[in-house]
Amino acid sequence: MTAIRARDLGLDFHGETGPDNSITDIPGVLVGYSTIIEGEGELTQGEGPVRTGVTAILPRGHDPEPRPVWSGFHALNGNGEMTGTHWIQDGGYFSSPICITNSHSVGIVHHAVTRWMIDHYAERWRSTPLWAMPVVAETYDGMLNDINGLHVTERHAREALDNAKSGAMAEGNVGGGTGMVCYEFKGGTGTSSRRIDVDGEGFTIAALVQANHGLRPWLNILGVPVGRHLTEDSLLQSAEVGSIIVVLATNAPMMPHQLRRLAKRAAIGIGRGGSPGGNNSGDIFIAFSTANERMMPQLSGARLSFDYLNDEAFDPIYMAAVETVEESVVNALVAAQDMTTLRPAGMTCRAIDHARLVEVMRQYGRCR
Repeated sequence: MTAIRARDLGLDFHGETGPDNSITDIPGVLVGYSTIIEGEGELTQGEGPVRTGVTAILPRGHDPEPRPVWSGFHALNGNGEMTGTHWIQDGGYFSSPICITNSHSVGIVHHAVTRWMIDHYAERWRSTPLWAMPVVAETYDGMLNDINGLHVTERHAREALDNAKSGAMAEGNVGGGTGMVCYEFKGGTGTSSRRIDVDGEGFTIAALVQANHGLRPWLNILGVPVGRHLTEDSLLQSAEVGSIIVVLATNAPMMPHQLRRLAKRAAIGIGRGGSPGGNNSGDIFIAFSTANERMMPQLSGARLSFDYLNDEAFDPIYMAAVETVEESVVNALVAAQDMTTLRPAGMTCRAIDHARLVEVMRQYGRCR
């Protein structure tokens, strides 16, 4: 059974989506998960309960050739990690999958992605002096997961990579989003897409978020101060302790400087939800384009050409990015399911109540 999404509740989001309203609406982009949910009861470090996982995004699917993916990066607030970004800033591309997990599992997932690349591109790695520089990001799930137990293994990361597929995606308590808290509701993984037209040619802009940020009073949905109305079962946090990773993707041809500017717009998308980017939050964004596909520079000639859109055409692209990020966060909230807390122990991190949400949104005329 397909999970309920924000638009299914009648929430009045703008824009034309792709067929699955997902980052997988970008041709060739695949997403896979490994979700680890084991154990109940009190926290015993090393034993559980375990509520974590890995999300894998393959920009060029299972292509047997390593090819550059043009990219840009931006950190609104840097209390977090995303590997590989130094080269993205200088070189303008990466050539690996993107994986997202919990804060203490970046190392093992980075190791797993490196091994996956060596195995997957085996012929190139044997014959050419290439190196792997994976993009691995994280958010903290220690409120709901035995994060210090280090339960994510190389096998889990490989499972997410090997299972990556196109089409409709699961959201909420899946993959790296399994143990997330968002605006003191249960958070997690969310996605959305927009179709746009530039000079008669159609393109798709899409987002995937791992939403683990915000305090309840901040929450706005489509301009409605939902957090001030839905005060039940809040976790009574005095300061933000989470983060959000945003991955923006497109098939529109863009240069790296344009993708860096696109990544910055993720901040506006999460800002629409009410977050100011709290001090303890890692608000880290990456944008990539699958256009201009070619061989690795080490395998190419000295002179190359590049197709890209005029910067003057970017206003609808920026708006699409903002809207997809905004909707992705709400999709993560709507799809999530309750979990008990481990820190502090014994509370329940509730998923947002659909009926109450619709009631509030209708009061403000933002629900069909």
